[in-house]
Amino acid sequence: LITKSTSTEFWRSVFAGANAARAEYNVNLVIRGPDTEENYAGQNMYIQEAVRNHADAIVFSAISYTENAAAIDEAAEAGIKIVVIDSDVNSSRVSARIGTDNMQAGRITAAAALDTDEQHLSVGIVNFAQFSRNGEEREIGLREQLEKDPRVEEICTVNSLTDHDAARESATELLREHPEINILIGLNEPLGVGVAEASEELKLKDRVRVISFDSNIRCIELLRHGDVSALIVQNPYAMGYLGVETAWKILEGQSFRPDQLIDTATSIITQENMFSVEGQKALFSFG
Repeated sequence: LITKSTSTEFWRSVFAGANAARAEYNVNLVIRGPDTEENYAGQNMYIQEAVRNHADAIVFSAISYTENAAAIDEAAEAGIKIVVIDSDVNSSRVSARIGTDNMQAGRITAAAALDTDEQHLSVGIVNFAQFSRNGEEREIGLREQLEKDPRVEEICTVNSLTDHDAARESATELLREHPEINILIGLNEPLGVGVAEASEELKLKDRVRVISFDSNIRCIELLRHGDVSALIVQNPYAMGYLGVETAWKILEGQSFRPDQLIDTATSIITQENMFSVEGQKALFSFG
């Protein structure tokens, strides 16, 4: 299992799901991930390590849609089965794809952002690396829906390192450059924390509607206190579990259609539904 990093609650939940499948299917699972979600070269080194160690399958979340492609192709040529979770790679050698429908997740994010009585909307988006496929698709789906609403007068995007401190600084700068922004969105877990903290520090709770992606204790706390209006929550536990399970099934001879995403679903969590049974299941994984 080669992930984009190992340091956030999102990835720890992926690991919990993967380890549950490891135990159930009795597979030898090695987990690797670079220090940051920008280090695609580190991922390529882990792919090459898997080839040298004669891995049977790689479950992979790509930092770069393009820059990870050659290493994945070489692993497939060596006979290794490839299962993609979370973030896609530009390879025709992938056997199955599992994760969030990111275009739809972007549309869901727009629905949460537009759930307001405000008549003049200016939207600020903090996205992650431009070469990451899931971030690109989320923003496409988000903008597609935002642009259909005549209340939206402006959409501004800044790209940030996948780190909540960097995201907070990027969001703060964006808000200062565009004081008219009244909707602020972070498109993954660290960015979601960063935009929420920027709004909190600038005391914009009553003026700016903040939408965060994914969930951790900090985001849930900010949602409970009203500093965040909605969390767009994925299912990383399922990504990890299904990634390992699907790799095992492929090695047992089952085939999948890589052009059909195995969708792990996305939920909108607000103050109104966060304490419901379904809300709690979304916010707190089995891990």
